[in-house]
Amino acid sequence: MLLSAGNQGQLMMIVFYIVIFGGILYFMTIRPQRKQQKAAEELHASMQPGDSVLTTSGFYGVIIDIMDNTVIVEFGNNRNCRIPMQKDSIAAVEKPNLTKTEEE
Repeated sequence: MLLSAGNQGQLMMIVFYIVIFGGILYFMTIRPQRKQQKAAEELHASMQPGDSVLTTSGFYGVIIDIMDNTVIVEFGNNRNCRIPMQKDSIAAVEKPNLTKTEEE
């Protein structure tokens, strides 16, 4: 079966639209999701004991210990309130303030 010039032009337009919509899909969904995932991995890699953290459930605490995929977080002033949780449940990390002697 031979394609006429008109049918071949329509086929090329359909392929062109598929490529354009694929590019839009990539730049609007996949690329931002990868950026967000990379930022979360960098956040989790930078965590150290003593850092203040905000969990995804909205609790503030201080990291006591870090294991492979688990962190132990202390909540409040009560030293008995230490909870192990996954690194993925940490939403934000705040480093403790350094004094001038520690900066030098």
